[in-house]
Amino acid sequence: MSDLPRIAILGATGQVGWELCRSLSVIGTIIPISRTGVGHQHVDLSDFSAVRDLLDHLKPDVIVNAAAYTAVDKAEEERDAAFQLNAGLPELLGEWAKTRQVPIIHYSTDYVFDGSKQTPYTEEDQPHPINVYGESKLAGEQALLSSDANAWILRVSWVYSTRGSNFLLSMKRLMAERDELNIVDDQRGAPTWSRAIAEATLVLLSRILQDPDNAYETKGIYHLAPSGEVSWFGFAQAIREHLGLECQLKPIGSSDYPTPAARPKNSHLDASKAAKSFGIRLSSWHQSMQQCMQSG
Repeated sequence: MSDLPRIAILGATGQVGWELCRSLSVIGTIIPISRTGVGHQHVDLSDFSAVRDLLDHLKPDVIVNAAAYTAVDKAEEERDAAFQLNAGLPELLGEWAKTRQVPIIHYSTDYVFDGSKQTPYTEEDQPHPINVYGESKLAGEQALLSSDANAWILRVSWVYSTRGSNFLLSMKRLMAERDELNIVDDQRGAPTWSRAIAEATLVLLSRILQDPDNAYETKGIYHLAPSGEVSWFGFAQAIREHLGLECQLKPIGSSDYPTPAARPKNSHLDASKAAKSFGIRLSSWHQSMQQCMQSG
């Protein structure tokens, strides 16, 4: 019988969830939970009664919630669905974790801010989302904090990987198909590799498990972001350079590429609190991007 903690990872097939299953396996027995996936515990994450029953059955020692409704533009039309997964699920998980004194790690987003600030956002800045996705993620943060569970909320930005649907993979495909692309150049942030998020979570969770009494004093919201910042246009340029493609890239403004959901102009997160509290420091966005693309 293993003495390793049982770690339930919700959203285990997603970009972050898949990496979490790999990274956290060195410190615990992974229980992957998703709607689909070979070897996973299957549950409809919008069916809260079923989720609660599954947790009661599994009795995890740790919950890591990487499940989310992430279709930013679609959320404008599917508000209820976005809030159900991004706010309702964290509320349920917080209540369950509080009752059983189980630590929980949850991921939020830079989109809780409106982007009007000129400098990187800190955890002390007042959230003010400008789209439904951001509103739903903020509601999830608030619900989890209100549950008074031992919860750590990690805000991340511009997540990408070699799996799923994301900007990096879209650019790789489009640059191979087209001679020219228009890319937004007036939104800035820090692209974050899903593996870097998982590895940072490993550092955090190791601290929690090694010294839970003291670790619980550190619960709350933290920003997790690589060093440096770039626009979507600059990110696309770096991807093109790495791939050695000839596709021409043209910088445009957000107004030239209207979307159903508004995006913040500044998505840069100040990650110094996580560095000071846990020694978590991510590599530069450019270095991480190169490592990601070299990994396959």
